[in-house]
Amino acid sequence: MAEVTEQQQEQQQQPEAPPATLAEAPGGMRQFYGTGRRKTSVARVYLNAGGGQIRINGRPFDHYFPTQSLRNVVREPLEAVELAGKFDIRASVQGGGLTGQAGSLRLGIARALLEYDLDLRKKLKKLGFLTRDARIHERKKYGQKGARKRFQFSKR
Repeated sequence: MAEVTEQQQEQQQQPEAPPATLAEAPGGMRQFYGTGRRKTSVARVYLNAGGGQIRINGRPFDHYFPTQSLRNVVREPLEAVELAGKFDIRASVQGGGLTGQAGSLRLGIARALLEYDLDLRKKLKKLGFLTRDARIHERKKYGQKGARKRFQFSKR
């Protein structure tokens, strides 16, 4: 009897390895996370197995981004690796405008896809989806009209 309990304890102590792919995850419970930043926007993206539903800040994707071009920017990484209908995406985005938010979502989705499958890195990197766009708004300078624009110079 003592041998049986020792074997059970050994089996309980050995943790199971996490599933390598979504198909192996029981009930699709595995979640993949990525953070994206663009201008002053920050996006936290969660990928789950599903049918392709996208919700941003609790709102449907089509209601959040009014233009088709912004929707395309967000979907680009999924379409590039041909996983467009396989994930449900839940994201929270803060700061900036719609263009910055779309760019930050794109980076967040690409990083979450890397967490799902590291073999996608080569393709995503080649297409530029893993590079953070570091361009930010330049501040207005004192005594001038804007960041770059100057008042007209008068010689006399």
